[in-house]
Amino acid sequence: MESQLILKNRLKEIRAEQKLSQAKLAEMVGVSRNTISSIETGQFNPTAKLALVICIALDKKFEDIFYFD
Repeated sequence: MESQLILKNRLKEIRAEQKLSQAKLAEMVGVSRNTISSIETGQFNPTAKLALVICIALDKKFEDIFYFD
């Protein structure tokens, strides 16, 4: 049986720690609030570019936010 890698994230937790709303983070990275919500709930996986822009905006390493489960 082939196992699948599922990209998970700690975006909601890290965003909350930094006291940022979804709307504010969305504004910082140039996407809609709905996109941030969809990433946080796992309904949408960001492109590599968007993931890196999010990391820069939050001053975190990729592996601090995103991981495989």
